[in-house]
Amino acid sequence: MKIKKIVISQPDPQSEKSPYNELSEKYGVHLDFRPFIHVEGVSSKEFRQQKINILDHSAVIFTSKTGIDHFFRICEELRITVPETMKYFCITESIAHYLQKYIVYRKRKIFFGDNTFKDLLDIILKHKDEKFLLPLSDPHKPEIPKALTKAKINYTKGIFYKTVSSDLSDLKPFPYDMIVFYSPNGIKSLFDNFPDFQQNDIAIGAFGDTTAKAVKDAGLRLDVKAPTDAFKSMTQALDHFLKEQSKKK
Repeated sequence: MKIKKIVISQPDPQSEKSPYNELSEKYGVHLDFRPFIHVEGVSSKEFRQQKINILDHSAVIFTSKTGIDHFFRICEELRITVPETMKYFCITESIAHYLQKYIVYRKRKIFFGDNTFKDLLDIILKHKDEKFLLPLSDPHKPEIPKALTKAKINYTKGIFYKTVSSDLSDLKPFPYDMIVFYSPNGIKSLFDNFPDFQQNDIAIGAFGDTTAKAVKDAGLRLDVKAPTDAFKSMTQALDHFLKEQSKKK
């Protein structure tokens, strides 16, 4: 297995100090950053079909900046004026501050957790009388709705945007010796674009347990996994993998 060209299925980090650049220079490999998936907002028609009345809710839970963008987009398209009394619960402080793009931050009731939904849920539990709206993508991880249901929170799950496969038709024939995936949707995109994909000597890396499982479930060989006890980041895992490959030359 000779690794000369690697595709990272994420946007370019836009930083010269990226550890990926260091790997490229260290091992003489060419790295391309190419998102295999992208986000599209659901149409106002699709949203209406969910029979959700946004103004029936007194609070909104945001787990991403994308969720904020599409919540306010839908409100604008449906000509809904969000009342100043609406409360916002955000999973991180940076997501909470992103609300300034759409509202006067200091005039609203905004709460945020410390980077985990468990932290945010502790705050939500102190406001159990609210009726919450949870903007999500399709598909989405089930853990957050399950946690809210288990905690007996009064909430509505709404699909505001969706993750879809990007067009990779310009990559035929497939020019890479290795693919690094960061989500199960990336594996779906690979087969959406290349239904007859054969791994053969192409190495595959996966970040996260669910991504690693998706690789194996697709019948592919997993060559690099992160995080692990030994390698906390994908770049650390790749460094070790490329070092071992260089010994085989």
